[in-house]
Amino acid sequence: MFGAFRPTNVNLGGLLWKTPWKLSVTRKANQRARLKKVDSVIEAVRASGVHCAALDRALELPKEHEMPARDKYTIFSPRARGYRKGIHKVPKWTRLTLRTNPKGF
Repeated sequence: MFGAFRPTNVNLGGLLWKTPWKLSVTRKANQRARLKKVDSVIEAVRASGVHCAALDRALELPKEHEMPARDKYTIFSPRARGYRKGIHKVPKWTRLTLRTNPKGF
């Protein structure tokens, strides 16, 4: 019971990730601002006259004002109930381009 192999307390056993269930209003506003900044950079590169494959792919993405709220704040997940999960559950979600989802989802 009090020896070397006693069970550890659950709340003291390692790193505990406290991810909120849904995005807060502030995080949603930051996400919208982030999308708008990316849109402005893509537009600036397009206006400069540079041509490359990455720019062509970026121009095919929907702009922030064209995206429904569902696509701004959630992402397709085959394992989640309803096939959608909050974008903040994705590792490094602030650095990834998560604008497109499969058709019908």
